[in-house]
Amino acid sequence: MQIDMNLTSVDLAKTRMAVDAFNKTLSEGKVTKNELDKDDFLKILITQLQHQDPTNPMQDKEFIAQMAQFSSLEQMTNMASGFGKLSGVLASSEAQSLLGKNVEITDAESSVNGRVEQVIRGEFPLVMVNGKFYDLEQVSVVAE
Repeated sequence: MQIDMNLTSVDLAKTRMAVDAFNKTLSEGKVTKNELDKDDFLKILITQLQHQDPTNPMQDKEFIAQMAQFSSLEQMTNMASGFGKLSGVLASSEAQSLLGKNVEITDAESSVNGRVEQVIRGEFPLVMVNGKFYDLEQVSVVAE
């Protein structure tokens, strides 16, 4: 008895989505991290304010500078999140624009040529060629 250990393109895309979702939950604080984020910065600022010397309090300029840094950090985090969403939308749009076009799919083992018959949108768009779904990243050539 021989067992096929290769994943189909649909299973590969689903596995990728599951792994990315799992990695996202890990990165939300359920695992130790090596970088400081905005929450860490705010904790440091609050601790600094709680333990400052009453005879030599933090100057207004220092406090305003730290709050500006915190605001900048939060805006950069929001921009990174927005760019991630934009990337997903662009990938879905790119996949949809391939509908009806002839493409060459480069798989690990072979190449497949055919017309894109169907598109599944999402974070990892899929294109159907010759009755089989492939990940958009596998498309190497597009022709009319």
